[in-house]
Amino acid sequence: MFIGPNKETNRRIRLGRGYGGQVGGWANGRGFTLLEIMLAVGILGLMSVAIFRFVQSNMTALQLSSGTAAADAQYDGLHDLLTAQWQSLSPLHANMIGEPFKLGDRERDELKWSSGAGPALLTRYAAGNFYVTLRLQPENEKGDQLDLGFSRKPQGGSDTDETWVPLIKNVTSLEISYFDLGANNWLPRWPGGRLPSLIRITVGRTDSAVPWETIVALRRTPYSQ
Repeated sequence: MFIGPNKETNRRIRLGRGYGGQVGGWANGRGFTLLEIMLAVGILGLMSVAIFRFVQSNMTALQLSSGTAAADAQYDGLHDLLTAQWQSLSPLHANMIGEPFKLGDRERDELKWSSGAGPALLTRYAAGNFYVTLRLQPENEKGDQLDLGFSRKPQGGSDTDETWVPLIKNVTSLEISYFDLGANNWLPRWPGGRLPSLIRITVGRTDSAVPWETIVALRRTPYSQ
């Protein structure tokens, strides 16, 4: 004899079914409310802003690091160029003379010497000897930007034969001092007649609060900065 489900069994089946006849899951047929959706969107927005700022700060740091590395490479090249030039000078014919100058609060020292043509002076194929001056020069007549470079003039030539070779652009100052073994001291001026043992170059940088400084040994003696 068939016995149908009793009342208790029917009640349990109805409680186990949701709307639409589904068993379990959404027992009350309830979805997301507008407030819950707005909170989720807000959280996603905050996460997106945080990720964007993180990526942006890393990109900025990478760009600054690359720019600093490129600028440092320029100054390293300047050190190598000056070392090659000054260590090739003849002590009898270089006639190196250094004079301190100052314009306002800026040091604008100059260093002059005589030299033959060569790659260190960027005159590999030029003939004869040159008067060379390491100094600062305005980029143009109306601007305040100063460039560090060489002024070259052939010996026996006129002022129209003088050429300017910029090495480092947009610097603020140039200070040169000379180490004299006899005095065992750094001097702000070099009178000529012989070559100093060491030359210290200090260049004020517009891209850094700390000036760039290097020391060049003229006698090819071991020296660690």
